[in-house]
Parts: sequence; C-alpha cells; structure tokens
Amino acid sequence: MCRLVTDHPDLLPPVPLASLGWLAFFEEQREPHEIDLAPMRIATVHRSRLTALSETGAVKLTLPVHTNTGDFAVGDWVLVHPRTHMLHRRLNRRTVLERRLEGSRTLQPAAANVDTLFIVTSCNADFNQARLERYLALANQGGTNPVILLTKADMAADIDAYRDQAVALQRGLDVVTVNPRLPAAASTLAAWCGVGQTVALVGSSGVGKSTLVNTLAGPGQVHPQETGGIREHDAKGRHTTTSRSLHAIAGGGWVIDTPGMRTLHVSDAEEGIATLFAEITELAPSCRFRDCTHAHEPGCAVQAAVADGRVDLERLIRWRKLLTENRDNTPTSPRPRGRRSAGG
Repeated sequence: MCRLVTDHPDLLPPVPLASLGWLAFFEEQREPHEIDLAPMRIATVHRSRLTALSETGAVKLTLPVHTNTGDFAVGDWVLVHPRTHMLHRRLNRRTVLERRLEGSRTLQPAAANVDTLFIVTSCNADFNQARLERYLALANQGGTNPVILLTKADMAADIDAYRDQAVALQRGLDVVTVNPRLPAAASTLAAWCGVGQTVALVGSSGVGKSTLVNTLAGPGQVHPQETGGIREHDAKGRHTTTSRSLHAIAGGGWVIDTPGMRTLHVSDAEEGIATLFAEITELAPSCRFRDCTHAHEPGCAVQAAVADGRVDLERLIRWRKLLTENRDNTPTSPRPRGRRSAGG
C-alpha cells in the first residue's frame, strides 16, 4: 500500500529498514552502547516537531530540550529510544542537498540521503539553462545523481531542441521526457525509484513536481499533494507545496517533494561547479599562467578551445558568472564540503 506520510502515524504500515534506505554506511556509525536504539528516518520537519518512519510504522518523535529542528532534513537517519520515541542523535549523511538563504551565513539542508535528484523543467518559458546549471551544481556538490525531467513536451514545437540543450549542460547527464499526469511516468522513472532508493524533486513552481509525486505514489495515498496550474503569459506557477515530506513510491522507493525554488543562490559549491563545467576546468591546467582568468591572457587553453569550437562561449560566460556568485555568497570561514558536510 502506498501512502503519504503525514502527522498521523497510524496511516503508514511497518516498513523493513532496508526498504527505507538503511545501508551499511549508517549501521557502521552505531556505537556499541547504541545497539538497542531504533533507527528511524525523518519523514517531515516542522518548526517544533519531527515525524519519522521506523520498522514498526510512523511515529512522532519526542525531542530533547533545545533541539533545533532546522538541523534536520527530510531523509535523515536518526537513532531513537524505542519505548519513549526520544530522539538520541542524527547519523552522518551519505548525501545532502543544501542551500544558503539570502543573508544567512549557514547552509540550510533541504533533503538528506538522496540517491537521485530529479530536476524538473517545462518545455516552455520556464526552461532556463542558467537555472538548471544551478540545480546541477547543487546536486554535484551534495553527492547525489542529477537527472533532468522535461515536462509539457506535448506543448512544445521542437522537443529535440530542449533535449539537446539539456544534454549539453553536463557530461553523462540523463535527460528524460515525462508526462507527470500519466501512470506511465512511474515506469519511465523506475530505474531510479526501486526498493530502498530515494529521489528528490526540485524545480520552479508549476512544472509538475507535485503532480509527479502523486503519480509515483500511486492511487492508494491518503492525502495527495495539492497541485496548481501556471500563468499562461510567463509560464510561472503557483506554490502548491509548502513543506518537504517523504512519500512512498509504488515501486518500493521514496520521493521527497520540495517547495518551488524559483531563485537558487549558489554558495559553497566549488566542487559541484567544477564537475558541471568539466570541459572548462580540465583545460585550465594547460594555460600558460596558473592564475589565468580565461578572458584575455596569452596562451590560454580555454580561449583556444572557444576559438576552435570545443568550448561554447556562452558556457564560459555562465561559468564565470557562477564562480563569481559562489565566491561572493560563500563565507570565508572553512567548512567541510559536499557529501562530507554534515556531521552527526
């Protein structure tokens, strides 16, 4: 039975830990004195409460005094006292999707232990290469596998043009055309949604994320995600998802829906950007000068690649802009990077 995790613990049946995504990576973090504590996975995060999934079903956690729920993300694994449901501690994350809110010096976790990030965009005015590159940098930095999903393909005059632009954004990038409203979407995405696998969805409002969550979860869910349309004049949608939550997928995996993020400020993502623009970063060591800006210096390998068509000039411009934005938004104090960013 595929149901949405809500604040009603009795709505979800017991689930084996392996089906929830429990791996040796997490088991190895348990200390000998913690063997009697129950592993649970965070299902919803609210300002003053957390709910989690366990082998015996869904529960509301009892939080120690002064617990900051902002330190937790949907998808986190925690150790809990089985009788009192008192939270003991959070385990280290395999992957984490983090972003920095404007004006903040700390990163905010959006989702944890995600295997695949579905970056959803429509084949209309919503399609924006620069914004997609920001999501890709987020996925790369967090250690999760990005996949771009193209929606509203039936309304596009030339779907191949959108696909070609998306494929060119990163080496080895999977790009899939999907109709979120059709049941066939679940089979199209089955390779990433198997038992124990976790996917998350990001993208602008109105591109079909909540609709896709409902399709993946199947008709058995008790409280489907609310969906909304888009404005015709600019292809922008209304925010229908207001909080992150973990949903069971009919194929045995899990999906995390996220509020629409129309603006994503890149920060602490140097490694993710390097992966995204590999065709540029791999050429940089061949430049004559170590501090080459790839703008005007003689002997620049990147500019030579632009001249002979190996590197797209627009990509180079966007790379410079993203590096500058990342530098300006990243505090100077050192911190762990990428998938190593979250301690227990």
